[in-house]
Amino acid sequence: MDPNTLKVLQGAAGGGPYVGDIAVAHGWTSPYITVWPWDSGFGTKYANPATVPTGSGNGVAFSPDGADLAVGHFTSPYISVYPWSSGFGTKYSDPSTLPAGSGFQPAFSPDGADLAISHDSSPYTSVYPWSSGFGTKYADPATVPNGEGRGVTFSPDGAYLAVGHGWTPFISVYPWSSGFGTKYANPGTLPASNGYGVKFSPDGADIAVAGANSPYINVYPWSSSGFGTKYANPATLPTGTGNEVFFSPDGADLAVAHTTSPYITVYPWSSGFGTKYSDPSTLPAGNGYGVAFSPDGADLAVAHWTSPYISVYPWSSGFGTKYTSPATLPTGSSAAVAFSPA
Repeated sequence: MDPNTLKVLQGAAGGGPYVGDIAVAHGWTSPYITVWPWDSGFGTKYANPATVPTGSGNGVAFSPDGADLAVGHFTSPYISVYPWSSGFGTKYSDPSTLPAGSGFQPAFSPDGADLAISHDSSPYTSVYPWSSGFGTKYADPATVPNGEGRGVTFSPDGAYLAVGHGWTPFISVYPWSSGFGTKYANPGTLPASNGYGVKFSPDGADIAVAGANSPYINVYPWSSSGFGTKYANPATLPTGTGNEVFFSPDGADLAVAHTTSPYITVYPWSSGFGTKYSDPSTLPAGNGYGVAFSPDGADLAVAHWTSPYISVYPWSSGFGTKYTSPATLPTGSSAAVAFSPA
């Protein structure tokens, strides 16, 4: 069972609201990664890692057990991973075969046994066995993604690996079993342009990709047969380039972080788009680049380009009043956000 679904079940059983950590990857000034405790609001920022990432942070992910934290960043070695236990441990050694260019989004497999990173040079995605350190890089897929890899994600059951990328068909999906299988056929209706964020729904029945051109968000049914017929576009589209997409843990809502005000757009989701939720009363301060629901679905975080660089809202079929910004802000524009699983 994936960690988000587990959290939903725990909450339903009376486990109480989510308490954990929230991490933001950011530029243009060190430390490029900032993490705070989260308990219905920001706690005091954790100390920076002893060895910070070597360039602007583009993506961030916790391992499914919350014991490790991965950051994709602009400068070699392009990915940095740290033990995590209410603070940064000593950075793990770099992989023996580095990603081929600037790292974007890291993603752990649901069982934590593999770690993928999308990047801007061929083969555009690299995957490594993971066990408290990098194993030998898996062989590249026979058909590599076509262009800069931006978004990457595993399906909730770990059987598929999806990549959003820079050139047509803009999304590529592969069977995954300790290595790449043969790429699935492209969807019948392609995304309109560059694939940036990509996510499976919590039940694995749908796959969403956010991208550069209208309609900015495309969602398809997904099964072992591959892509189904693209769902109809929402009646009210996001207002600009979709940079990241995220389903709520119960699968009932779908959020898109995008350029152009209101910078975040959320829809009810049930095998199709419902009517767009009203915008938050206090909008994010600039272009939205990252978005994530908390594991219990009670909060929604947006990483954005302008100070305070991170905005978090209570969520209950709509936006609540924005939480107070953290006392110590990220040091630059934020590109990605993630909640720890516990």
